[in-house]
Amino acid sequence: MPATEQNNFNQSYRYEALFNHASMGIVVVNSKGIILSVNPFALNLFCYKIEEIIDKPIEILIPQRYHHKHNDHRENYTHNPKSRSMGNGMDLYGVKKDGKEFQVEVSLGNYEKDGDKNVIAFISDTSVRKNAEAEIIKLNDDLEATVEQRTKELTDAMHQLEKSKEELSRSLAKEKELSELKSRFVSMASHEFRTPLSTVLSSSYLIEKYTTTEHQPKREKHLQRIVSSVNMLTDILNDFLSVGKIEEGKIPVRLSRFNIQEHIVSVMEEIKNNLQKNQQIQYTHTGNANVEMDTSLVKHIIMNLISNASKFSPEGSVIAITTNQTDEFLVLSVKDVGIGISKDDQKHLMERFFRGANAGNIQGTGLGLHIVAKYAELMKGSVECNSELEKGTEFKISFNTK
Repeated sequence: MPATEQNNFNQSYRYEALFNHASMGIVVVNSKGIILSVNPFALNLFCYKIEEIIDKPIEILIPQRYHHKHNDHRENYTHNPKSRSMGNGMDLYGVKKDGKEFQVEVSLGNYEKDGDKNVIAFISDTSVRKNAEAEIIKLNDDLEATVEQRTKELTDAMHQLEKSKEELSRSLAKEKELSELKSRFVSMASHEFRTPLSTVLSSSYLIEKYTTTEHQPKREKHLQRIVSSVNMLTDILNDFLSVGKIEEGKIPVRLSRFNIQEHIVSVMEEIKNNLQKNQQIQYTHTGNANVEMDTSLVKHIIMNLISNASKFSPEGSVIAITTNQTDEFLVLSVKDVGIGISKDDQKHLMERFFRGANAGNIQGTGLGLHIVAKYAELMKGSVECNSELEKGTEFKISFNTK
């Protein structure tokens, strides 16, 4: 046998051995997508006999739903053929003779024969590997989920521990605060209660001495002193009850629609007998008089501010009250011409038990303005103080009505 023929025979033999014994499917198609040759591995992979697949379109090995796309891909590849390596990131599927689909990887090559462009497809079944990868991914996801769950449980436990620590700290602080409040109350009560109780005792004793008709004016005078002292004690106790409810968060806000002008006039009528001698209240209102607020809290604020203005102002003075409602705010102002408040004291006015340095022997618990500020806050209000020593004081509260 001539050397050239021997060479061709050897090459043909090697090709046939490679083709027939390759451990992956090999399918050769022409430019029209017709199968020209299939190796045994591919026949076994797709479960076909050789006569069932030769001269059939390549789409016989591809799921029906991909046929229309594959025709375009095949034509594009025929016009611009280039090698495509295995595992290029595409999710590809083959279909067996019985219609069962499975995942594959495909590597493409091309060559010309007799003027036609043929394509060689090297096909590998990846379903086993994909399933193994999916199982690994699932195990990894399960592990990550377990780690995440344990981390969350640990984080929640830490947060709960921190929360418990904070609650304990707040409880201890609250306990300390209540203890201080009780101590201050005992100290203040021993001082503030002494004067009105002494007045009640002495007036009661003197009333017993005035038995005749001509002593009636004196009896009335001492009865009025008793009433005034009892009112003072009631105010002190009410202040403490209010502070206690505020600290416990038990002050409900019951909003209702009412006329602020009529409400303030009613409060003025109620408090006028508790003013100092010949003191007067002047009141003006501008804007819409209808508001939506808590009548009880508003009443307490007004009475507290008027009471303060009266106590710290001279006899015969005027207390000026104004209310003005705009689209966004209701502004309440109570102004007196009393002893005023120093700049240093103004910084602490809303603190519990605080009393100005110039308050002297004027009765008071130091709780009134603290309560006013808290009640105003419950109704979206803020308190502003404008004052100078010996020039009077104005308290202005702006309620957001939006």
